[in-house]
Amino acid sequence: MKSVTHRLSALFLIATGLMLALASCVSTEREVSNSTVDPRTTYTPPPAGSRSRVNGKTVLNTVSTTHTFSDPVTKDNFILQLRGGRVLTAQLHLIVTSSKGDTLRHEVLPARALLSQSDISDSQSASVREQEIAILQRMNNFFDDAHFTQPAVPFGIEQPAEVDAKTWTALREDPATVGFDYTSTGGAERRLAYVRKLGKAIIISQ
Repeated sequence: MKSVTHRLSALFLIATGLMLALASCVSTEREVSNSTVDPRTTYTPPPAGSRSRVNGKTVLNTVSTTHTFSDPVTKDNFILQLRGGRVLTAQLHLIVTSSKGDTLRHEVLPARALLSQSDISDSQSASVREQEIAILQRMNNFFDDAHFTQPAVPFGIEQPAEVDAKTWTALREDPATVGFDYTSTGGAERRLAYVRKLGKAIIISQ
């Protein structure tokens, strides 16, 4: 009698286990079939202005645009990213990438480079908050259309000492070259251009 009872108990446990497993499978299949998220969906980076972390540093602000630069047909990506703990002590990363994803330029500047001479001279009277607002506002205007010029080397400009003759000739022979003007460390004005013949980005003036 005990033998029969043990067998019945064992069969009952096995049946219960099978039912639970079946219910689990059905539940999982239902959840998958009802899911609206495609598992093959590629990762989408956070929108401009949202905070994230890059190389251990907090991204405080990001502005970007697209503009003709290395290719007359497709536009390149211009990105200005503020990374650090606080706006005034953070660093600006100027990154230019081609439409194919190749990095054409990556320059690091202090955030204070965006402060004007009047901002610097009035730094004692201007509050930290006012200086931070000035930096963020100038980030918004960093890629204004007025900062792009074509050709990058207008007629009559003398060859800069920092540009070799081969590069200068390649620039002068390509009137479609686009220049991008921006303020660098210490308030120095720079013009970035891409030499298509040589396949590289250079600084014309600094």
